[in-house]
Amino acid sequence: MSVLPRVLDVVADRAVVPGYTKLGFLLRRRFWDPLPPDALRGKVVVITGANSGLGKAAATGMARLGAEVRLVVRDPQRGERAKADILAEVPGAALRVDRCDVSDLDDVRRFAATVSELDVLVHNAGTMPAARAETTQGNELTLATHVLGPHLLTGLLVPVLREGVPGRVIFVSSGGMYTQPLRVDDPQYREGEYNGTKAYARTKRMQVVLALLWGRRLECDGITVHSTHPGWAATPGVTGSLPGFAKVMGPLLRDAGQGADTVIWLAAAEEGGRPETTGRFWHDRAPRPAHYLPRTRETAAQRDALWQFCEERTRR
Repeated sequence: MSVLPRVLDVVADRAVVPGYTKLGFLLRRRFWDPLPPDALRGKVVVITGANSGLGKAAATGMARLGAEVRLVVRDPQRGERAKADILAEVPGAALRVDRCDVSDLDDVRRFAATVSELDVLVHNAGTMPAARAETTQGNELTLATHVLGPHLLTGLLVPVLREGVPGRVIFVSSGGMYTQPLRVDDPQYREGEYNGTKAYARTKRMQVVLALLWGRRLECDGITVHSTHPGWAATPGVTGSLPGFAKVMGPLLRDAGQGADTVIWLAAAEEGGRPETTGRFWHDRAPRPAHYLPRTRETAAQRDALWQFCEERTRR
């Protein structure tokens, strides 16, 4: 990217609204090279939360590039409907629907045992409950869905990912994580009045840190790990959980395909497999700072504490 586009890109990112809405996407894509039409031919991709929104859009885009895609969903009927929709757009796509509740660690273990081939693992499943709830293992639901389930699934599938050339792991985070520090003192959100939006942002911050930590651990295995945020997209999660925000920003919100573009690009592009990119946070095909506010910066000790907490709660 030449100097002027890079300056415009940074300005849009720092100004938030121009960068996170469809305006930023439309500006930046003018300078992108297209992906080869067979960039994922012969690759196996697992995408959690693939029945709607960003997950479905990512599945469609990767199927279009030739991937065999496993749609991992809680509701198989919704998964089958998503599969039919994708096949209508990509006739002949290789798709499989798998049932798994990512927040249920026992279900994650069961599903992981069914995966014998894997090149790209996308952690996309998300939730934003209005009230605090716990899973059967006693974990706060947002934490279990965004952090513990993905951490466990990644660890269980490392042996399979080692066979991928190159294996890649992608955490779909959120720009909302910029508002929150890493809370290792209260990861289960037991203190204070519960706020679903804040819980969501806290766990999205944890995903960014986990991507960094997994990236360091798996670099020697040839597995790259990324986190990315989609900007502000008109997905069921946004319109259902934040209706006021969706109403105000409606005309400027990205569609799901625009939001999922960087997920697809990280899975398929050469850059997504380069060792020097592992552990980084991405938006619109470019690495972004993980922090803009001094108060959100975590220490190495806090990152280590998050890793230890995840290991203890998942007990692989």
